[in-house]
Amino acid sequence: MATKVIMTKLGLTMKEGTVVNWLKREGERVEKGEALLEVETEKISTELEAPASGVLLKITAQKGATVPVSGLLGIIGEPGEDVSIIQNDVVRAEISATASEIEAVRPAPAEVSPEKVRISPLARKIAEEQKVDLTKITGTGPDGRIVKEDVLRALGKAGTVVSPGPSLSKDGVEVAEIIPLVGMRKTIADRLSQSYHSALHATMMTEVDMTEASNFRKDFLVKVKEETGVSMTYTGLIVKAAALALSEHKMVNSTLEDQEIKILKNINVGVAVDIEEGLIVPVIHDADRKSLSEIAAYLAKLAEKARNRTLSMEEVSAGTFTVTNLGMLGVHTFIPIINPPQVAILGVGTIEDKPVVVKGKIEARSRLNLSLVYDHRIINGAEAARFLQTMKRILEKPSALNN
Repeated sequence: MATKVIMTKLGLTMKEGTVVNWLKREGERVEKGEALLEVETEKISTELEAPASGVLLKITAQKGATVPVSGLLGIIGEPGEDVSIIQNDVVRAEISATASEIEAVRPAPAEVSPEKVRISPLARKIAEEQKVDLTKITGTGPDGRIVKEDVLRALGKAGTVVSPGPSLSKDGVEVAEIIPLVGMRKTIADRLSQSYHSALHATMMTEVDMTEASNFRKDFLVKVKEETGVSMTYTGLIVKAAALALSEHKMVNSTLEDQEIKILKNINVGVAVDIEEGLIVPVIHDADRKSLSEIAAYLAKLAEKARNRTLSMEEVSAGTFTVTNLGMLGVHTFIPIINPPQVAILGVGTIEDKPVVVKGKIEARSRLNLSLVYDHRIINGAEAARFLQTMKRILEKPSALNN
């Protein structure tokens, strides 16, 4: 009996996924649990496994196709098996969905209004966001229906721009490139807008003497390298220090849900990683219970997987606090935006040698600026200050990091 390959729901907020690549061709044998295709969601790229053993009889969603959760991707069965019934069911479902999203068809006037255009919900959403004239797009979907790729093509993302001549901004300036605000970029924009307009952002800063932490890191480098094969970075030290500080200041490790402040048991520290589409935040779960060597290994693995687009949904989920480090780019101080539903985020600047008065004498000391942005509805100023005070105490006397 034939088995449907469907778009699996990989996260609570996932509504659709895009086929990146099929790892098997039609007619090839597959085994249950074997990687079958790669899909991309708003957060990650991942592999979907074959739900059954057999032959990949039909690929119904080609590379680049965007498919809703539970939508059909392909069909697995036995050689020669008739799968027309399954395909017909899918076609009927699409026709039904189309009928529900457009008004009843009447004799068409000379010009068709955008509201009457046959178009998928996702394509309409992108078109509305990008202000694309739907009446000038030729649909390539079933019965001439406009699909996502048609809209992206009109925007110049998937092919030639529909309108001839140079594209101009609203101010009449010629546009060099158009990047549609869709997928991960759209998700980041929506989440940060939501955060900025819902949480009451407040910021507190402190300067940390990192001289002893720098020496501690140098002494610890060899041990970490021997145990894990990776280097001990300053980010690793800060993640561990933040995790220990969160265990002391539990309000910073909380969330606001249904008018209730919920203190979270697990301390899961996310670390922002820069990739082409924007920022993604892989998570080190139970960071307070992990050794420095374990944190160093996790950071290296997660950063590599983020840049290779191979993070699993688990590896980007359930964060309770975020660290974002721009020190390697020479940034001295910055104010990040809280990553919802978390209530705080730590911005880490560059480590600089500065002249500092120590016991009446001027010395060159390594200094670091930390910026804690917190939701003032949940965390008051004194609690934020105590959290930073604990971070400062741990980093300036780093022996506790090795526990």
